[in-house]
Amino acid sequence: MSYVDGYILPLPAENVEEYRAMAQCAGQIWIEHGALAYRECIGDDLNSEWAGDSFPKAVNAAANEKVIFAFITFTSREHRDEVNAKVYADPRLEDCGDMDDPPFDFKRMAYGGFQVLVDL
Repeated sequence: MSYVDGYILPLPAENVEEYRAMAQCAGQIWIEHGALAYRECIGDDLNSEWAGDSFPKAVNAAANEKVIFAFITFTSREHRDEVNAKVYADPRLEDCGDMDDPPFDFKRMAYGGFQVLVDL
């Protein structure tokens, strides 16, 4: 069974292109170090009438913010740990963006590692 790192975060609409460039750069590094897939998605239809909560509410998104839903796929948790160690040691990651002044609010980001339950 595979493994996924997933996260959601609010992103000011005016920072979408800056974030896209940062994610494109970082994603390439993850893939080069062995991640199976790297996806960054921007919310398009987030006002569900049947769900008890929404993505915007989960990250306390303001009216001028988009929601990013992202995931990176690995073969296993061990593989994830190996790839992430290589990525975070790669000096090119620093060139992907200024993490001292990121285009989003880290405090409202939700992140976690997930075992895949169903894989069709």
